This record gives sequence, structure tokens and C-alpha cells, in this order.
Amino acid sequence: MPQFLKMFRSSTTAGTPPLAPSQERVPRRSTGFQEFTKVIQAREGLNVLDLGPTSPTNIHYLTSLGHKIYNVDVLLSSMDPALLSPGEDGVATVDVERFFAENLVFRGEQFDAVLLWSVADYLPELLVKPLVERIHSVMQPGGMLLGFFHTKDAGPQAPYHRYHIAGADTLELQQVPRFRLQRVFNNRHIENLFHNFKSLKFFLARDHTREVLVVR
Repeated sequence: MPQFLKMFRSSTTAGTPPLAPSQERVPRRSTGFQEFTKVIQAREGLNVLDLGPTSPTNIHYLTSLGHKIYNVDVLLSSMDPALLSPGEDGVATVDVERFFAENLVFRGEQFDAVLLWSVADYLPELLVKPLVERIHSVMQPGGMLLGFFHTKDAGPQAPYHRYHIAGADTLELQQVPRFRLQRVFNNRHIENLFHNFKSLKFFLARDHTREVLVVR
């Protein structure tokens, strides 16, 4: 089966210098990803949306299973200075309407699986709910999303990571500077965020992270 990679937005946003991630990769077992993998290994020809930083490792892993991968580095795209507009208090805020007019615009594509990673914890507040609504609108019924959410025990300095797929139940975490944790969701917050979805399943990891599988 043909294998494709389609980039809807470059990993380097205009006006924003590229970030230099740490070269160190720390392996991490993931029950949530293991469950996610079981689903995508059972079928071929799926459309998979990766919302984290581009990873050649992820591209190879997913395309080797016969899937198409679409990558949008949502967090980096949100840093584009052109998307900022003055707020009522004089503090620059993200122009939500313009952001979604320029990002996550899919023409007829519907996704069977979405890798949200930990993006929601670091994204500007104004973009979080609209992002989940956009994801819901472009997912197939029965499609699965995997998201990671910090617990309060992770601490306010919890670093942002690029996730590389190292196996069916293993990820490699590569720290990316500059992004700061914006919020901590509890279970109720996460349930409210995905209230339009069919079901959620939580896994509490040892590194103060909630892994959440969401079914559209």
C-alpha cells in the first residue's frame, strides 16, 4: 500500500526561529500509547494526525504500518508573531480566528487517529477549547485520540517534550526549550474538554502524567 507524508504547515513558522531541542532522548513506557498502537496496528490505510513537533521516527513508524501521517506542530504555530493582536488590557493575545483560518485546515480529510501528546498543557488558553472542537470536527466517528496531561505534582517547570515512537509501548522524550506549562487539568476538566466525544479512558503514569485515550 502506498505510504504518504503530507505537511500542512512547516515545522518552522514564519517569523519564529526554529527551536533547538535537547539531543538527549529519555525512554518511557506508555500504557496509553500501547493501547493506541493496538488500534492502529489492527487496520491499514488510516489517516493519522500528529499535532506535535515533526519526528522522522514517528513518520517511519506510522507509514510502515501502511498509514498516512499528517503533521501540524500546533504549539510552534501558535508562537507566530503575526497571529498576535492587542488585548483589552494591552497585553498581546493570539488571534483565534486567524489561527484557525491558517492552521488545521483540512479539505475533505477525516482522521482515524490523533496524537495530541501534551500540547494542550502548553497551548495559549484561548486556543485550547477551539482546538479540541476542530479536532472533533475532522475525526471519523469511532476514531481515537491520545493525549498526555500533567498532574499538579509535575510542578510548574515541567518541560515540554517532543515524543518519538520507539516501539509499540515505548516513547522517547526529547526536551524542547522555551515552552512553559500553562495549566494543569484535573480529570473533570479533561472530561469537560472532551464532552462531545464518546468516551475517555485514563491511565495515571509514574511521572505525574495522565495518559488519556479519547474515542470520537
